[in-house]
Amino acid sequence: MRLKVPIAPRWITLVFGVIGFALLPWTAWLSASLKPHHSTDNWDLAWSGFDSVLAGLFMLTAYSAWHRRPWLPASAAATGALLIADAWFDVTLASRTNDLRVALIEALAGELPLAAICFWIGFTSPADPRARDRA
Repeated sequence: MRLKVPIAPRWITLVFGVIGFALLPWTAWLSASLKPHHSTDNWDLAWSGFDSVLAGLFMLTAYSAWHRRPWLPASAAATGALLIADAWFDVTLASRTNDLRVALIEALAGELPLAAICFWIGFTSPADPRARDRA
């Protein structure tokens, strides 16, 4: 099965490439200048908000798969991306040995495999899933 991928305009390639390269020195500067320890208010709001968005994306992906909506590939890809971000932050922000073990287990046994499934759904789903029913 061959997927038809629409061609992006050339300006997108240029703009996204410039942004990607510009982020490299910015990231190096942040890595060198930020303190390794940081306390913040609203930690609970940040994580509960993130997990609420992730839950919403899971439900949107389920809904779009069940009802064969054309946005299934996009919602599955967004869910996968947030799962990877969730695993990254859980592992890198774990402050104690036991927290790190739990975060690694969750990432390796849950979040990353689910992200792979989401990307598989996004990559293999047709642009118009209802077209299968008409054929």
